[in-house]
Amino acid sequence: MVDFHKLSEAEAVNTPREEEVDPERSTLHRPLLKENQTLSSNSIAVVGLGAKLSHIESLDYEINENDLFKQDWRSRSKKDILQYIFSKWLLAFLIGLLTGLVATLINLAVENIAGYKLLVVVEYIEQKRYLMGFVYIAVANLLLTLVASVLCVCFAPTAAGPGIPEIKAYLNGIDTPNMFGATPLFVKIIGSIGAVSAGLDLGKEGPLVHIGCCIASLLGQGGPDNHPVKWRWLRYFNNDRDRRDLITCGSSSGVCAAFRSPVGGVLFALEEVATWWRSALLWRTFFSTAVVVVILRAFIEYCKSGNCGLFGRGGLIMFDVSGVSVTYHPTDIIPVVVIGIIGGVLGSLYNHFLHKVLKVYNIINEKGKLPKLLLSLSVSLFTSICMFGLPFLAKCRPCDPALLDMGCPTTGGTGNFKKFNCPAGYYNDLATLLITTNDEAVRNIFSINTSDEFHIFSLTLFFILYCILGLITFGIAVPSGLFLPIILMGSAYGRILGIIMEPYTKIDQGLYAVLAAASLMAGSMRMTVSLCVIFLELTNNLLLLPITMIVILIAKTVGDCFNPSIYDIILELKGLPFLDAHPEPWMRNITVGELADHKPAVVTLSGIEKVGRIVEVLKNTTHNGFPVVDIGVVPPMGSPNDAAELHGLVLRAHLILVLKKKWFLQEKRRAEDWEVRQNFTSMDLAERGGKIDEVRVTKDEMEMFVDLHPLTNTTPYTVVESMSVAKAMVLFRQLGLRHMLIIPKYQAAGVHPLVGILTRQDLRAHNILSAFPQLEKSAGNKRGH
Repeated sequence: MVDFHKLSEAEAVNTPREEEVDPERSTLHRPLLKENQTLSSNSIAVVGLGAKLSHIESLDYEINENDLFKQDWRSRSKKDILQYIFSKWLLAFLIGLLTGLVATLINLAVENIAGYKLLVVVEYIEQKRYLMGFVYIAVANLLLTLVASVLCVCFAPTAAGPGIPEIKAYLNGIDTPNMFGATPLFVKIIGSIGAVSAGLDLGKEGPLVHIGCCIASLLGQGGPDNHPVKWRWLRYFNNDRDRRDLITCGSSSGVCAAFRSPVGGVLFALEEVATWWRSALLWRTFFSTAVVVVILRAFIEYCKSGNCGLFGRGGLIMFDVSGVSVTYHPTDIIPVVVIGIIGGVLGSLYNHFLHKVLKVYNIINEKGKLPKLLLSLSVSLFTSICMFGLPFLAKCRPCDPALLDMGCPTTGGTGNFKKFNCPAGYYNDLATLLITTNDEAVRNIFSINTSDEFHIFSLTLFFILYCILGLITFGIAVPSGLFLPIILMGSAYGRILGIIMEPYTKIDQGLYAVLAAASLMAGSMRMTVSLCVIFLELTNNLLLLPITMIVILIAKTVGDCFNPSIYDIILELKGLPFLDAHPEPWMRNITVGELADHKPAVVTLSGIEKVGRIVEVLKNTTHNGFPVVDIGVVPPMGSPNDAAELHGLVLRAHLILVLKKKWFLQEKRRAEDWEVRQNFTSMDLAERGGKIDEVRVTKDEMEMFVDLHPLTNTTPYTVVESMSVAKAMVLFRQLGLRHMLIIPKYQAAGVHPLVGILTRQDLRAHNILSAFPQLEKSAGNKRGH
């Protein structure tokens, strides 16, 4: 949540420590090198709500086609290729299986912990012991919140929040540290159970997406980072590219586990989180979500017989109207359009105020662990006071005589008519929505054929309360999702609108609640296709399709007129350099060659380089890729004098690997193939990490040589210096690049084969405008977006 918008990449330079510890100090318009306006920038961002500042890098999604990679692919037999394909499908199956099991565990735990807690509270209320009832629910909620918050604050700060913005960043090509390990997975599971059971205004949907991605990452790397399993078949996935596909499967499985929506989960991954997509990935994500649905359905059938305590419907289906005939007329288009407009306006307002709240929370979170815990406990106590106290403001309503024998009023368990403090034959409509689990509240407010169940005063109180809770709860140091709070807010105003429009329309109030919830989600998150499918799979009724589509499209269009989606706002607050799909219009007025002129001189290496030169370059720069240029080559035509060849790009990690293995040559010569294969494997080159400070090189070794040709990616992506920045940015994003080399428009002997190198940071609007202030006028007020 720190307002950093800059991340170091291949051309970044280390910033002083005193700048790192001042997270409120803007670096948007300050050039990194004091004597020269450049595109280099800070390498600090925040990963996870309440987490510390982290140095982050980009991911290597590009295939590194060096000699070792080519040799590895040539040596693979048909059996190896089939094993690779089978492994992908096996991992997709395991991701779905484990995500489904974890989702079932979370639902079982939440329904039972929250359910038994509320049953005790109801007993106190029936005995008129209201103070004891409040003390019990407040203390229970505080303890559950404390468990969730302590785990997040002390063990895994990246487990706080939904995790979806960081997942979007990862799939966009940004390495988000400590996001997908075993500790965040454990904390996310236990923390979600504690936070949701505590009655906080948050959902388990966002955390389930993060949990699915953690499972996918751990399976792909064979376990935790410090104790991975070294199985031979896992070597295929020891790279960023294949791990990206696994995490995409994990994200779709998480959404499916949250809503029991397999197609919606696939479309959510495609529309909302994934930057890279292809047909093979579509099939595997669909397979993963199908496995999740089978697991959830099996457990629901098993639990229907009462084997799972209070877990019955489990919150997995919130609004099933498959047997209801939904009818509407042409005149109903007016309230549908109104719902869409209100959803877009309220969604953008929610984004705006949540942005302000998160900035305030950031100041609190920076003060240490204790303020984070106190903030979480304060929100929990306020929530308990409102949940228990507000129902006393509502008037008791008489039960319908026809429902007296069908569970009205309800004294415990599930039901639409909670007795609370009312006499026999009466129920408290506000307690029906507040003294219950969040999933049960959604089912109650979505219920159809209940036009007289909720009074407009109670619905208004409920709406105002959840607007406040939705703003102050998201951002505390517990796992939290945005889906459920927005659904509750939207359904409340939908019911209110349904009561107002009842004389003029045939649409049921429950359908108004569904449409309003969809509109508010579209207005805040700006999802369209995936959101529509998720709601259709929740309702099991295709008759809702036309009006749901209209509502979502209107809400998204209205919301886009005011501000970005909530996830984009969080990405920017965290300083994660997410590359948008659409470049700014003014980016067509500047070329990549002009960008290269505002960057420091490119650091290149020779194909056969001295060890001392490599050590010097690694110590004095933070570049992650170095062009390899051979001077004096003989061209096919012309004179060999001063002719230069761009051989490719060598990665920093590979240079450090060479120094660690001390693969040095006594004389300046090309290494033989057998020498390379004897010292390196393709698995060695897939390893990440390592620092130059960890390497020790003697004075004599400094005078030796390294042949970089076998380790160099000979097919890096290049663009001509005359290409517009807009076109280069689209290419960079769609291909998932980390480096893009700029070559001259005219190539001849005596002309250097390289103009410059671009990275993610160089293509961000903030950084370009800092180096080209004259573009300010054309950029207008779109500086941050």
